Amino acid sequence: MPKKVAAVVTEYRRWSHADVILRNLLDGYPDGTRPGLELVSLVTDQVPKGDMSRDLAQKHGFKLCDTVADALTLGGKGLAVDGVLSIGEHGTYPDNDKGQKLYPRRRFFEGIAAAFEKAGAAVPVFNDKHLAATWDDAKWMYDRARKLMFPLLAGSSLPVTWRKPDLVLPKGCELTGAVQVGYGPLEGYGFHALEALQCMVERRAGGETGVGAVTCHTGKGMWDAFDKEAWAGPLLAAAVKLAPGRPAGELREVAARARDGAVFELEYRDGLRAFVVMADGWVREVDGGGFFFAGRRKGAEAADACHFYLQQPDPFAHFAELTRAIDCLVRTGHAPYPVERTLLTTGVLDALMTSRHEQGKRVETPHLAVEYKPTEWGPAKGPVPEPRKK
Repeated sequence: MPKKVAAVVTEYRRWSHADVILRNLLDGYPDGTRPGLELVSLVTDQVPKGDMSRDLAQKHGFKLCDTVADALTLGGKGLAVDGVLSIGEHGTYPDNDKGQKLYPRRRFFEGIAAAFEKAGAAVPVFNDKHLAATWDDAKWMYDRARKLMFPLLAGSSLPVTWRKPDLVLPKGCELTGAVQVGYGPLEGYGFHALEALQCMVERRAGGETGVGAVTCHTGKGMWDAFDKEAWAGPLLAAAVKLAPGRPAGELREVAARARDGAVFELEYRDGLRAFVVMADGWVREVDGGGFFFAGRRKGAEAADACHFYLQQPDPFAHFAELTRAIDCLVRTGHAPYPVERTLLTTGVLDALMTSRHEQGKRVETPHLAVEYKPTEWGPAKGPVPEPRKK
């Protein structure tokens, strides 16, 4: 029997995250198989023009609810679902002074946790993308999940999408440097770039021990810190070599001019240095998405590099791969990979946005001493599904 799940979303329109994730529960995966999950209830925080949820509820028979508590209990006293999906992405929400989109992810989580406490029980929860805009909210959510003892999974589709070539770094390898390439918008897609970086570097010797300081470099000085590291330029060249049809010579100039161009500098607590080059305007959403990684292992003759390949447009099969991880979470009661990865990247992104807001100030992050070990849940395997015909 399928496991019953509730979903709490900001909005449900075509190609929103609610659509590209929940379509896999309603219609099955692109390859024709189905997850072991059944959507039984849904809360939509906003109902925009083009909303799909009302028609889909009538077609598929799930219940539309006004509150999180009703969605989790289906009007009863106890929990009536085996899992919860919190999808706080897209919709009309304000930005704060640092340029962070204030999606109601903590508010959704508070409603879920309150329903658990009232019922005296809890079930696994998936939180889409970063846990929250700010570290304080993210840490509260993480601590709340631990206190109520329910499995929590979160994050981007980047760690589970296809890699070309199919690169998984050996666990325990010694990394001497890493470069990740991404594109804007700076916060929304900067998170994707950070998670792509993190799912690679977390496999280094000693596991993850956290990040000690970050800096967001923009404008005329965007490349200054990057150019001080002899290893950084060759790794960037190895990464962008995988970008289809992109003239490498233009990258620096184009990125420096772009509104969301930046170089993120990460100083890990164990001494590893990494850069995320937000090459907005040079790489874009076409051709499988513009996310590329390169790292150097100690003693290796060449860099390890890959393209995080996003299948788009429809059926957005990388979200099917994310749904497979959610399916595993709910069916087994165990997160297939550590939520600490997303806790760390959430905190790093918040600190980077602070650095940007303060004109490139180096921000020390003693609170990001987040330790964890990676698992073997890695990238998608097999052929990439073909785009659906219109």
